[in-house]
Amino acid sequence: MKALFADAAKSLFEIKGGPRVDFAAPAGEPALAAPDSVSWRVFKNPVALFVGGVTAVILELAEPRVRTGVWEHSSFRVDPLTRLKRTGLAAMVTVYGARSVAETMIAGVGRQHARVAGVTPDGAAYRADDAALLDWVQATASFGFLAAYHGLVAPLSREDRDRFYAEAAPAARLYGALGAPASEAAWEAQLAAMLPRLERSDIVLAFLDLMRAVKIAGPLSRLQHPLIRAAVGRVPEPVRDVLGLEREWLPRPLELPAIRAAARLADRTPIPGAPPYEACVRMGLPGTWLYRPTPRAGRKVHTAPVFPLRGRRAAGPEGASDPDQGD
Repeated sequence: MKALFADAAKSLFEIKGGPRVDFAAPAGEPALAAPDSVSWRVFKNPVALFVGGVTAVILELAEPRVRTGVWEHSSFRVDPLTRLKRTGLAAMVTVYGARSVAETMIAGVGRQHARVAGVTPDGAAYRADDAALLDWVQATASFGFLAAYHGLVAPLSREDRDRFYAEAAPAARLYGALGAPASEAAWEAQLAAMLPRLERSDIVLAFLDLMRAVKIAGPLSRLQHPLIRAAVGRVPEPVRDVLGLEREWLPRPLELPAIRAAARLADRTPIPGAPPYEACVRMGLPGTWLYRPTPRAGRKVHTAPVFPLRGRRAAGPEGASDPDQGD
């Protein structure tokens, strides 16, 4: 079983012919997030990574400037899985990589973003390094991964959910997302402000169809379509309404229990060689350190909805670019 989850975890960010990152070096150099952070706990789970990544892309493609930038300036339409793997690798480096490695990677992403610009079909100009767009990209990524872990792996307290958003701030600033949400309340406010700007588009459905068609490796392949439906289910209901994601795109009976069982097993399964394991070793900790029962395991956890906009409309302004900070 450990070997199966190792294949699943590696398949999410290993890119054939792509860059190789040594997460065990330099010895003792800290990451942008600390080993005892909520981020290190969340990002070790391959199920949360896959589901959260798809949820984030759906939210990002709902914004017309992001959507145009992604569809016209990236490989999403021809190779969505490799594109998601690049995002997964970028997330691994940002969370677990040595600070010097993460800073170098993020600087390279910033240079690439500076070259991406264009006009949407409706005539709106966009730039991938627009701070407002970067704020939305960062917000949706944080939300997607957090919602997947909170809903499918283990419920997190409101305090820990706020910590998760706040822990992303150092990396967000390096990416240029100076106004990214630093708490769950800030995310809720940003979502409410963005909602009037979101639009239905066939590109969202095209992305989901592409994700259903590509083949992912490892044990997650057996749950591929249910995982995609679970990702749609993590999207806040008002956004699903805007996008026209009907009930057919939501999880079917018995799918979520199966996904939760796989996700919780993965959460207890150390994977030697994977970024979380190697990062612990770099910091002088046992590779299995993240997989131990946490001190919070016996504490009562508040499980308030992660998206309080469910079932109602919100209003307000503002706005989002290339959702994949890792290309």
